[in-house]
Amino acid sequence: MAKNKIWYFENFNLFEGFSEQQLMKMARMAMMKGVKKNEFIYIPNELSNKIFLLKEGTIKVGNYTDDGREILKIVLRPGEIFGEMSLTGEGKREDFAQAVEDVVYCVFDLHNIEQMFQMNPKLSLKITKIIGWRLKRVENKLADLVFKDARTRIVDFLKSQAEQYGKKVGYETLIWNKLTHKDIASLTATSRQTVTTVLNELRTQNLIYFDRKRILIRDMDKLV
Repeated sequence: MAKNKIWYFENFNLFEGFSEQQLMKMARMAMMKGVKKNEFIYIPNELSNKIFLLKEGTIKVGNYTDDGREILKIVLRPGEIFGEMSLTGEGKREDFAQAVEDVVYCVFDLHNIEQMFQMNPKLSLKITKIIGWRLKRVENKLADLVFKDARTRIVDFLKSQAEQYGKKVGYETLIWNKLTHKDIASLTATSRQTVTTVLNELRTQNLIYFDRKRILIRDMDKLV
């Protein structure tokens, strides 16, 4: 198990520059866990004292409004860190992390992360940059609500997914999609009906093709 963890950490950009001895020490610190589709890894008001590394699958992170509506902040895929707000002094979770599909992840206690910072001080800077980037995404999302209409927000979401996770197939870009229309609506601050309408319009215009598992963008330059 330790060797499997080391292989995972070696392929995790966050730990670039760690020695094999340091990776072995990290492997002993980490606990590997898994949850099934739709299960929660953590929920609001839980104690915020752990950091998570996603090994397999897809998760979504968000929170709930006072009337119980789900607001998604980000969707994460293998190789990404989550629960990082523990490092900012967050006493209890404000967000939830939920599996979009079956997932496997590593768990570190907060004091283990502090030990890792001592092993390699550059890790602290990398995580700080991740926190800053994600906060910037939230700010941009709020700005989009003011300056962009619903269709533009959905198109921008498709482009962002293509840039981050897409695979080029000639002029086309393939995205393996795990999200429901409801998830996309929550991420773009629209409604499920609006997402369905816009995606169908884009398909009618032959700008995209989609089914339950994938989205194919015909030509990124023409998707506007």
